[in-house]
Amino acid sequence: MGTYLSDIVIAQQTKLENIEVIGEKLGLNRDTLELYGNFKAKIDPSHLIDKKEKGKVILVTAITPTPAGEGKTTTVVGLGDAMNKIGKNTIVALREPSLGPVFGVKGGAAGGGYAQVVPMEDINLHFTGDFHAIGAANNLLAALLDNHIHQGNNLDIDVNRITWKRCVDMNDRQLRNIVDGLGAKANGVPREDGFEITVASEIMAVLCLSTDLADLKANLGRIIIGYTRLDEPVTAHDLQAEGAMAALLKDAMKPNLVQTLEHNPAIIHGGPFANIAHGCNSVVATKTAMNLADYVITEAGFGADLGAEKFLDIKCRKAGIEPAAVVIVATVRALKMHGGLAKSDLNDINLAALEKGLPNLLKHIENINDVFGLPSVVAINKFPTDDALELELVKVKCQELGVNVVLSDVWGSGSAGGEELAKEVVRLAETAEADFRYAYDATLSLEEKIEAVVQKIYGGSGVSYSKVAKRELAKLARLGFGNLPVCMAKTQYSFSDDPTLLGRPSGFDIEVSNVKVSAGAGFVVVYTGAVMTMPGLPKVPAANNIDVTAEGVITGLF
Repeated sequence: MGTYLSDIVIAQQTKLENIEVIGEKLGLNRDTLELYGNFKAKIDPSHLIDKKEKGKVILVTAITPTPAGEGKTTTVVGLGDAMNKIGKNTIVALREPSLGPVFGVKGGAAGGGYAQVVPMEDINLHFTGDFHAIGAANNLLAALLDNHIHQGNNLDIDVNRITWKRCVDMNDRQLRNIVDGLGAKANGVPREDGFEITVASEIMAVLCLSTDLADLKANLGRIIIGYTRLDEPVTAHDLQAEGAMAALLKDAMKPNLVQTLEHNPAIIHGGPFANIAHGCNSVVATKTAMNLADYVITEAGFGADLGAEKFLDIKCRKAGIEPAAVVIVATVRALKMHGGLAKSDLNDINLAALEKGLPNLLKHIENINDVFGLPSVVAINKFPTDDALELELVKVKCQELGVNVVLSDVWGSGSAGGEELAKEVVRLAETAEADFRYAYDATLSLEEKIEAVVQKIYGGSGVSYSKVAKRELAKLARLGFGNLPVCMAKTQYSFSDDPTLLGRPSGFDIEVSNVKVSAGAGFVVVYTGAVMTMPGLPKVPAANNIDVTAEGVITGLF
C-alpha cells in the first residue's frame, strides 16, 4: 500500500459502494434509510424499536494528547475493519467533526491512512447538515430570548444574568465577548453577549443524550437561559421555545450511515468536544449500532481523563450502557514527549525519556481498570521510527498492571494491520470479567463529585474554588441540581489544569473558576484553568492549505 499518500488522496482513490449496499449489510432496507446522495444516509431509528440492543460496546480512548499525535480515530476505524475481517459483525460509531478544528490546528477528523471513514470531504465539511441544525436551534433560542426582553420582558429576566450564548461552528476568538443590541430602540436592548463554538452548545449535548424526539423536546424545555431579578431560573420552556427548536432538530436526531475504506458500515452522529463538553457521539447512534451489530467500536474525545471519564460517568449512566472492554491508544513518540523529549527529537531512540513518560499511560490504565473496573488493552499506533527495545519497555510496564500491549498498523495496512488487536479485543469482551462502576455516586454533593474526579482520575491533591464558583455551587444545590453528574471543562494536554504539566503530575490542585448547570443535558459544567468555549485560530490555520480545483475536487483537507 502507498502509505506516503495523503489521507484525502487515499480516500479519493477509493471506489465507494452505494450506501444502500452498506445498509443491506446491516439488514436495513430502503424504507429505513433516508438517502443524502449515493454515499450518505440517515437511519430512521423508529424502525428499530423492536430490536434488542445485543451489541457489545468497545470504548477506544487514549493517553493524554500531544503534538506528536496518537491516532485514536484511526484506531477505531481500523479496529472495526479488522474485526469484520476476522468474521465479527461490527460497526464503528464516531462523532461528527467540527469545522473549527478542520480549519484550525487539527485538520480533518475521519481517521487516517488506510483506516478512514468516507466520503471524508463530506464528513469533515457540511455532511448531512446536523451541525447547522444545532446552530440554528441554539440561535433561535437566543433570538427568542432577546425578543422577549425587547417586547416587555414579562418574565423579568435580568439582562446582566443571561447565561445563554449564540454559537457558530468556527474558531473565532473575536466573538468570545461582544456587545449587541446597539443603535435605535428598534434594534433591541443593548447588553454584553458572546458566542460559543457549536460543539460547546448545550443543544449539542442535549441532542447527543436524548433518546427520541419526545425526550429531546422535554430536555430542550429544561435548558436554563438565565435568571430573573429575584435569582430564579428562566428556561426555554418559559419562552415556549422547545417545540420550534425540536422541529429544527427533527432530522438531525437521526444517525448518519457511511462506510469505511473497506466498505464496512460506520455510524457518525453528534460531536461535543471533550475538553468543554462530554465528548461522545449520540446515545441514539450507539444504541442503533447495538441493535444492528454484535460489536460496536466507539470513541471518546481526547485522553481517558476527559472523554472516557465522561463517556462512563455521564453517557453510560444516562443511557444504561456498560462497555465490555476498553482500548487505550498510545504511541512511543507521544510517550517520549511526555517524558520531556522535544518534538524534533522524537525519531531518536531514547529509553530514558520513554520510561519517564510511561507513567502517563500507566495512570490511564489504572483509571480504566481500577476506578471503572473495566478490562483494557493498550494499542500502540505503529510508527516506522519505533525501536524494538522501546516497544518491549512499554510491553513490560503494562504487563506489570496485567494489561497486554498490541502493535497496531491500521494506518499503513488497514484491517490487516489490526487483526492482532481485534483478536485481543474479542478475547477481552468475551472472557474478561468486568466490574463496571462509576467514579462517583450520584448522591454525593457537586463538590464531592468534582473532588472524586480530581483525586481518582487526575491524581490531584484537591480543588480550590473561586468566589463565583462557590456561590454558583450553593445556588445549584438550592435549585435541586446537586444530583447531576459533573462535566469537567479542562485542558486536554495534562491531567492537571495546567497544559504544561506533562506525564503524570502529582501534588497539584485543580482551580475551579465557575460552574454552570446544563439542565437540558443533565449535567453541571465545571470550568477549570483557562479553558474556553470558543477556540481561536492558530498563526497558520489549516484553512490556508485547503482548496478546490476547477473540477470541484477538494485538496489539502488533511
